Amino acid sequence: MERVAEFEKVSFQQFFKSVADFYDEEQAKLLYDKLQLPARATSGSAGYDFHAPFSFMLPAGKSILIPTGIRAKIKEGWFLGVFPRSSLGFKYNATFANTIPVVDSDYYGSDNEGHIFLSIVNRSKNKSEMSIVAGDKLAQGVFLPFGITDTDDVQTVRNGGMGSTGA
Repeated sequence: MERVAEFEKVSFQQFFKSVADFYDEEQAKLLYDKLQLPARATSGSAGYDFHAPFSFMLPAGKSILIPTGIRAKIKEGWFLGVFPRSSLGFKYNATFANTIPVVDSDYYGSDNEGHIFLSIVNRSKNKSEMSIVAGDKLAQGVFLPFGITDTDDVQTVRNGGMGSTGA
């Protein structure tokens, strides 16, 4: 298998900026220190499991934006597709607000350090509240290659996060 990426934590300052509305600096440091880098569960797994950085309850019909504290350094010509964990889909009909988040290789160098966020939606039909404990598996990231057209000549450089390349 080709090795195409490496996961890292974003800086504590970047992580704290993302959780400061909910946690003070001391609490955020405790969360940050416990962050787990995504990892495959088995040698045959395609997906790298992303873990919840904190516990939360999500009522049916609501969404939450999760700052994972993680970034990915990805080789050019590859991207990270992030998929919901199948167990959350079966249990809560949970999905991502943007269906399948795409993390581009140039996102790593953006102003927010390439901090990966997940917007999870609980679409439970039986009104079940989603209960997630810090450390639970939330998503799985799969590295995929991509191609470009023969006439592509894009020279634009990214400098931002979600939605930074246009509406």
